[in-house]
Amino acid sequence: GDGHSLALTADGAFWSWGGGGEGQLGHGIEQNQPLPKKIEALAGQRTIAVGAGYFHSLAVTADGTLRSWGEGTYGKLGHGDWQDQLLPMKVEAFAGQRVFAVSAGTSHSIALTADGAVFTS
Repeated sequence: GDGHSLALTADGAFWSWGGGGEGQLGHGIEQNQPLPKKIEALAGQRTIAVGAGYFHSLAVTADGTLRSWGEGTYGKLGHGDWQDQLLPMKVEAFAGQRVFAVSAGTSHSIALTADGAVFTS
């Protein structure tokens, strides 16, 4: 992302650090984090794919669930509004589908489902 970083460990744990002024680190606060910190909201869930946007983040868990958080401007979190989210929130638009991969940019998010469909917000 622009000023924040995301990392997965081999066991599927998810870590973030850097700029967190818009909640993009997923720790429930709008605060910078100088050292890698585990995202506790996703503890116990194996994360398989991540995306770091300008001020937002994306994660896909092993069951194909997409979660997003951070700055919600332009609807880029996929929750049907422009609200910021400080913790990973399930993207309900993908209920019943398995997300396989994600990417994030300045003002958009992209998701690829297991059946090959591509979605953008």
